[in-house]
Order: sequence, then structure tokens, then C-alpha cells
Amino acid sequence: MRYWLSSTSPRYTVIVLALLAALQGCASVTGQTSEDYGNRTLGTVWDDQMIESRGKAIVRAASSELHDAHLGITSFNGMVLLTGQVASEETKNAATLAIKDLRKVRTVHNELEIAGPTTMMARTNDAWLTTKVKTVLLTNQETDAGRVKVVTENGVVYLMGLLSRAESEATVEKVRQVFGVQKIVKIFEYIN
Repeated sequence: MRYWLSSTSPRYTVIVLALLAALQGCASVTGQTSEDYGNRTLGTVWDDQMIESRGKAIVRAASSELHDAHLGITSFNGMVLLTGQVASEETKNAATLAIKDLRKVRTVHNELEIAGPTTMMARTNDAWLTTKVKTVLLTNQETDAGRVKVVTENGVVYLMGLLSRAESEATVEKVRQVFGVQKIVKIFEYIN
């Protein structure tokens, strides 16, 4: 029984390491004196993920035409962005109506195009543009890239995030310099 908590016991080592880790977490919490309003909470990130996953199922069930549509649903802080291509104006409206009543959805930005689905080549180009934009934002000293979500659809770059107006303008200016971007749509929530 004495060996159970002796200093040579593996249990002793694990307990000491766990206590040290717990104390380290307390130090970082007490050391923070100001709140960064630009960062989402873990709960908000979770809510956004739930909106995206539930939203896809709900929107596809809203209309039979949405089953074959190229549809993207992105949520950031309860702001939902719908991107892609649908067959008709009625289908586009059905997508908005289906998702707007979902729990935690604050606003819906419907950017769906009435057109046939984009080609695989166009989608590959969109993925490449998103990568280039994210890389540029990572090197931007004026804005935390983690507070900006980038979505690209058919050459149009959608920027979502919680930023000050100055950060927003700096972000857009950096993205304008990326070769291949046809248009930039800002869907920012301003924190000042």
C-alpha cells in the first residue's frame, strides 16, 4: 500500500503531472485581464458547426431540386452564408426559408446563383484561391487570420469574421492583391 503513492510510483508521476497541468491552466486564466471580442467562444464554434451540419440536411429536404444542387452552407457566429448553384429562384428562396429558422441562426446571406453546377475544374480553382487567400491573411500583421473565414465560390471570395472596421479594410486590401480573385464579398460583423 505504501508503494501506491511513493515518489517512484508511476501513479505518483501521473498525479504530479496532472496537478502541474491544472495549475498551468489556472495561471493563464488569471493572467488574462482583457477580453478579445473578436474571438468566438468554444460554444459559438460548436453552434456554427451544428448549423452547418443540420443546415445541409434541412435545406436538402426543403426541395427536391436541392438534392442535385451544388450547395455550400457556412456559418460564422450565427451568420449563415449560402453559396453554390441552384435551378430556380423558387429553389433559392426555399433554401433561405429552410435554414433561417434553425436554432442559433441570426442572419442568412443567400449568395446562391441560378445556374448549373460549376465544373470540377472551377471547384479546384476555388480551393486553390481559398488556400492563397488564407496564406496571405496568415502573413498579414494587422489582422488575426483565425478570426476570418474564407469561402470561395466560382472565383468570388466571401470573407466572414468578427473584425474592427480597420481590420476589415486591411483584410480586404490584402485579398485584393491575390491573383485570380474576381470579386470580394464582405460578411463581417464589426466589433467597434
